[in-house]
Amino acid sequence: MIDHGRRGLFACAALSAALAIAAGAFGAHGAADEQAAGWLRTGGLYQLIHAVAAIALIRLAPRAAWAMLIGAGLFAATLYAMALGAPHWLGAVTPIGGAVMIGAWLTVAVGAMRRG
Repeated sequence: MIDHGRRGLFACAALSAALAIAAGAFGAHGAADEQAAGWLRTGGLYQLIHAVAAIALIRLAPRAAWAMLIGAGLFAATLYAMALGAPHWLGAVTPIGGAVMIGAWLTVAVGAMRRG
């Protein structure tokens, strides 16, 4: 059972996964062009992977789980926004989300080495 303090993390991860699936489906069936569809697929893939990883890490590394959700959210949100017509300069923000995701994974790795 998840303690009360981590329910919000679990809920955010589940909502992130749901949004990722919706974005991927929209990319597959409703995107106006192939570039927009690609952005939706890429954002959805990264967001879904990190939502599942966050759920897996809730008890072991909740801070890393939050970082994964924040990084994937930023990464995917910029891609989704561009797919829906936002200015392409947002693509310059996308790597910030990627860097946060990488940092989260490095945090997990360091934590694993310290516990081992």
